[in-house]
Parts: sequence; structure tokens; C-alpha cells
Amino acid sequence: MAVVLALLASVAYGLSDFVGGHASRRTSAWPVAFVGALAALVGAGVLTLVTGGSPTRADLWWGALAGIGTGAGGAFLYRGLAAGRMGVVAPISAVGAALLPVCVGVATGERPDLLVWLGIAAAVPGIWLVSREPGASGELAAGIVDGLLAGLGFGLLFAAMGQVPEEAGFAPLALAQAVGVACVAGTASVLRGRWLPWHPTQLWGAASGLLATAAAALFLLATQSGLLTVASVLTSLYPAITIALAAVVLRERIHGAQGVGLVLCGIAVGLVAAA
Repeated sequence: MAVVLALLASVAYGLSDFVGGHASRRTSAWPVAFVGALAALVGAGVLTLVTGGSPTRADLWWGALAGIGTGAGGAFLYRGLAAGRMGVVAPISAVGAALLPVCVGVATGERPDLLVWLGIAAAVPGIWLVSREPGASGELAAGIVDGLLAGLGFGLLFAAMGQVPEEAGFAPLALAQAVGVACVAGTASVLRGRWLPWHPTQLWGAASGLLATAAAALFLLATQSGLLTVASVLTSLYPAITIALAAVVLRERIHGAQGVGLVLCGIAVGLVAAA
């Protein structure tokens, strides 16, 4: 069941990233991220009201920490998707989202086997190859920094939510989304970005946010029924959906070296998941 829930979470995240990233390209990343964060808060709030739960103060603190990750991660991901190519930014963010929870899982007592470490070894060259555009003369592709920051944010989200027990319900997730709203607005303000929506296209962020809430809820359930290391890497398969939609809808081309990098990133996630 944990595997199924984590894979469903990856599909929901992939759809969310495509919708949010495409809307960001057509307008501006910050208002799309802000609308998405608001919609995610509403979705998580509804889940909390209809399901109940008894969270402790520690559970709520974990939720708040996860909110910093989801807010910063989502904001930088949308900005990266708007500035770069979906087939580059999304995989890098996914590797970061997978590796940080693996480290946390090991530190908290989980003991992955050799396959996990082989997956990490495959991820390093994969990130390097997928980060390069042909003819870039050694320069990193557009959006790479945003992809790395998004990966750190999502890794923090996964690691923190993985500490929330089943009896807490979805209240920590709702708190995470509330903190995420503030983080998006704060990050945009520090970077002097305009985050209040002004164009109808930016309302597509609401669809992205609701999908993200569904994904986060599925991931939370997956960690409660299985290992954090397994749930995080399976959920990190979400770029496969994003890249497939980018290739079909936007006609993005994946170049040779990047294709090898994507394969290595896929192998990395698959090896960790197989463990």
C-alpha cells in the first residue's frame, strides 16, 4: 500500500508541476505560486475538518517545518520552470527531494541496503548531465539554481512530514500549507518579485495547489505505512509526468546528454525505491 500511495503522490505532483510551470511561463511565477499555496491551504484545511485527528505540539512543529520546505520549494520550482526547461529543472528538484529524506531516514534509524548507495552514486553524474544545455560552453542550463533550491525545499518537506504519525491526522499538513503561503510571499518580497495575482492565467495556480495538496496527503499516508526512504524516492518520480507532458504538449526536445542524465536520475530513484 505504501508503494501505491507514493506512486499516486508522484503522479499528482507531476501534474501539479506541469500546470503551475506552464502557467508561470505565460505570466509570472510568483503569483502562480502564491495562488497555488492558497489553494493548497484550502484543500488541506478541508481534509483536516472531514477526517479529524489528535496532533501533538511536536506534530504541529513538524508541519510548520514542512511548510517552509513546501513554500520555498514550490516558489523556486515555479520560477525555474518559467525561466528554464521543464525537462531540466524538474529532475534536479526530484533528486534533491529524494536524497535529503534518505539521509534523514538513515539518521533516525532506517537502514537502507547497498542499492540505496548505488542510487546515490548514479544521481551525481545524472544531475551534472541533465544540468547542461548543448552548446552552453560549460555554463549551467537556465533554471538550475532554482531546481537545486526547489529540491532542498521539497526534501525538507518530505523529511519533516515523514515524522508525523497517523493519529495526528491532516492538521500538520494544513499548518504546513499555511506556512507555505507566508513563505511564498516572503521569498518573493525578498527577491523583489510581484506575488499578488493580476492576470486570469495566474488562477491556474489553484489547480496546481489542489493537486499538490492531494500529493502531500498521499505522501503522508505512504510514510505512515512504510519507510520514509522508500516513500520519498518513489514520490520523487514526479518529473516523469512533468517531462512527458512537456514533450507532448509543449514539444520540448530532450537532447542526448540530457537524456543520459535523465536515465541516470531515473536509475537513482529506481535503485533507492527497490531497496
